[in-house]
Amino acid sequence: MKRIFLFLVTNLAVIVVMSVVLSLLGVNRYLYSRGLDLGSLLVFSLVVGFTGSIISLLMSKQMAKWSTGAYVIETPSNGTEQWLLGTVAKLSDAAGIRMPEVAVYEGEPNAFATGAFKNSALVAVSTGLLANMTHEEVEAVLGHEIAHVANGDMVTLTLIQGVLNTFVVFLARVVGFFVDNLLSRNSENNGGRGLGYFVTVIVCEILFGVLASIIVAWFSRYREYRADAGSARLLGSSRPMIHALQRLGHMASGDLPKNMTAMGINGGGAFMSLFATHPPIEKRIEALQTGRV
Repeated sequence: MKRIFLFLVTNLAVIVVMSVVLSLLGVNRYLYSRGLDLGSLLVFSLVVGFTGSIISLLMSKQMAKWSTGAYVIETPSNGTEQWLLGTVAKLSDAAGIRMPEVAVYEGEPNAFATGAFKNSALVAVSTGLLANMTHEEVEAVLGHEIAHVANGDMVTLTLIQGVLNTFVVFLARVVGFFVDNLLSRNSENNGGRGLGYFVTVIVCEILFGVLASIIVAWFSRYREYRADAGSARLLGSSRPMIHALQRLGHMASGDLPKNMTAMGINGGGAFMSLFATHPPIEKRIEALQTGRV
């Protein structure tokens, strides 16, 4: 429940803050000065919908380092770090991308990839993952994360979230405008900004935001299947990824900060399948065994 709640609050907070700022700048008065200006409202919604998601994408690497306490391996200090750098370099070359930054963070078994661009990404693994998996299994996990980067999943997820945010902002204000007209009958005098409008917009943004989150979560689950298959291609066999998933299934994976959960090797969960960012491990194993993805 906490995982889903934080996801929704983070996404909706961006929309609300941008909406308030633009409203204070007088944008609402312009939008409703002559009734409901759908063209201007769409532009407003695009600005609000995409600004937050794009800023989050551009800041994703730094935020990931800060929120997990990950340290980037500049010069290997031991054999494990040397092996990590060599393995990521090999997988990146096979995937046709520039080698990402490689980082390690303290925590239970998990890993993630992030970054705004394919050729300047970050791949991080936890100490728990390194301590509890074989080199072959860790390599499979790294292949999974490299596949996320090569597939452009971070950018695609951001664009999808931006489009959905746009619809949330747009539809919430359309509904708010009509509800305010019905309740106050004076929208021409106050620019469609009565109490009914503000209350309706807030309620609709929350409700539509929940529905949008279901779509984002569905895409996130689809990406996981593709990344698993990508790992199998990079390693030349699905066996290492299957073994890694089986190992994860018997371990308590570490929680990632909410902005990183969708990019982890394991996450999303059991409370409501519609909101899970990752498919059940048994379904991922089945997909690898049958070659469905």
